[in-house]
Amino acid sequence: MVIARAQGHELTVIDRLREPVRLAEGLLPDGTLDPNVQARAVDCLKRFGERLRELPAGQVRAVGTNTLRKASRDLGFRSRAKDALGHAIEIVSGQEEARLIYQGICHAQPYAGRRLAVDIGGGSTEIIVGAGLEVLRAHSLYMGCVSYSKRFFPDGALTRDAFREAETAVALELRGAREELRGMHWETSIGSSGTINAISELLRDSQGGPEITLP
Repeated sequence: MVIARAQGHELTVIDRLREPVRLAEGLLPDGTLDPNVQARAVDCLKRFGERLRELPAGQVRAVGTNTLRKASRDLGFRSRAKDALGHAIEIVSGQEEARLIYQGICHAQPYAGRRLAVDIGGGSTEIIVGAGLEVLRAHSLYMGCVSYSKRFFPDGALTRDAFREAETAVALELRGAREELRGMHWETSIGSSGTINAISELLRDSQGGPEITLP
């Protein structure tokens, strides 16, 4: 959750709160959410709601992404989530999710040229090519760190065969986006959110810096 003040085209962050709920971890095959994960999410939203209590409804936008798109049968959770937060939660499309991610990146790391942005979430991955503030191409793919962990490494064992299966699944999921983005000729790349931050921390610990340099 981010609270920011808009000043022209600039955003000044006033407050920021982040909690790892891992909602995708609780997505069940029948399109409902595990009760324990629901409780974890509702508790988090209650804490967020306390921070938002003084803000008018018109100044708050809360969005649900991939997991809530898939949890289409669990309308009871959506109602409890709204009550906990104190604001309606809008379920956005993958394209809108990608657009919002890119806008957030642009405000945090302004760049006038063309760049590739990647956000690996719990249930989906967004890949965007943009120039300045404009989104040129955007893809929302059904692969995420939590959903793929559950699918290929359910018991936590990191085996060679499981990695091969995961790599094959990623290649198939990326196939359409890769062909479309190949000719976009971006100048730089940037990643956002938790998985990218975790990779950055691993690189910092092992190499002394967060940048990824390809040979």
